[in-house]
Amino acid sequence: MARSTSGESLMSRVVRIYEAFGPDHRAVTLSELARRSDLPLATASRLVNELIDYGWLRRDAQRRICVGVRMWELASRAAPTLGLHEAAMPIMSDLHAVVGHHVQLGVLHDREVLYVERLSSSRTIRNRVRLAGRLPLHAASAGLVLLAHGPHEFQESVLAGPLRGLTPHTITDPAALRTALAEIRHTGIAYCPGHVDECATGIAVPVRAVGGRVVAALSIVLPNDLAARGAIPALRAAGRGISRLLGDAPLDSRFIA
Repeated sequence: MARSTSGESLMSRVVRIYEAFGPDHRAVTLSELARRSDLPLATASRLVNELIDYGWLRRDAQRRICVGVRMWELASRAAPTLGLHEAAMPIMSDLHAVVGHHVQLGVLHDREVLYVERLSSSRTIRNRVRLAGRLPLHAASAGLVLLAHGPHEFQESVLAGPLRGLTPHTITDPAALRTALAEIRHTGIAYCPGHVDECATGIAVPVRAVGGRVVAALSIVLPNDLAARGAIPALRAAGRGISRLLGDAPLDSRFIA
């Protein structure tokens, strides 16, 4: 594989280009892409042009660089959560119609919750989560569900910190977090008013697959008021419905705690 004068491989440079994109950086200028990928401008320009020729990158109407449709197509074919998507989306749509607020599905990835599906509306409460976005496990309702049902050693590594607070209500004390995880396992629900955004309440339940393994968390985000608890029965029913459909659809083990 071709290497630069610094000894870095072509593949590593291409990977850095793709990792420069994110939920808040879906379209970037060439100079910004070079800076975010830590590449010389000339090198970034050459690689970007080649990737555009293959359809793996594209330019939008403002000449900013975006991930190409061809890359999206290839990634969608190999998505390890494809079975989860097929089982969850119809039920998530029904839940969204009932609660009228954000409905999202998260999986464990590294030490964060990765949101792989999301249904929303412009008329609902603001939501810090975006599709393919991430949040710390200890902060989000979905993350707490996944953490509560993870291996003991993994839980302890997260409890060891650091536990960054997103708001004053985020659980950042290890002892309090340990108590919260035990409560979630007992009740089957994570109820988190103001943990990610002081104006919003996140509520999550586990989604189980073969053998009762928790493979995802289904969550809703509503205004932070007393009415939020009224959505819990619908959320529980939706979580059970997805779990039943997943009974014969094991997921990629990389996304299972």
